[in-house]
Amino acid sequence: MFGIILYQPEIPPNTGNIIRLCANTGAKLHLIHPLGFDWEDKRLRRAGLDYSEWADIVHHESYANFKEDSDFSRVFALSTKGKASYHEANYQAGDGFIFGPETRGLPPEILDDMESGQILRIPMRENSRSLNLSNTAAIVVYEVWRQLGFTNAT
Repeated sequence: MFGIILYQPEIPPNTGNIIRLCANTGAKLHLIHPLGFDWEDKRLRRAGLDYSEWADIVHHESYANFKEDSDFSRVFALSTKGKASYHEANYQAGDGFIFGPETRGLPPEILDDMESGQILRIPMRENSRSLNLSNTAAIVVYEVWRQLGFTNAT
């Protein structure tokens, strides 16, 4: 299907919400360490409502490890620095979507590793900083899933 990639997430409830999102949509979740929290954090479990048993979650020790192990056909980055809007891209099964940590976004070395058309943004009002990580992931996941015909939805 497609994958959500969280680069060094920092806030347990956001990751928990994204676990729940992945469980309900079939997206595979990739977590790139170091995490900004303990994987056993009760806030993570509460937000994820133990959905992790229904979500496909893969841990990567580093971005280099992720790149070596991943089999995505394409990877798109979500960033306020993106020029293309997320809804303008044509998605395919096998695509991955990488999101940066809540307090700082994706580092330049990851953004520099991508072509400009792979760095996407979500439109916002002028002078806005950014959306919440789990909200951003949900917006993107549902657009991707819509374009893929809501595969396996009931």
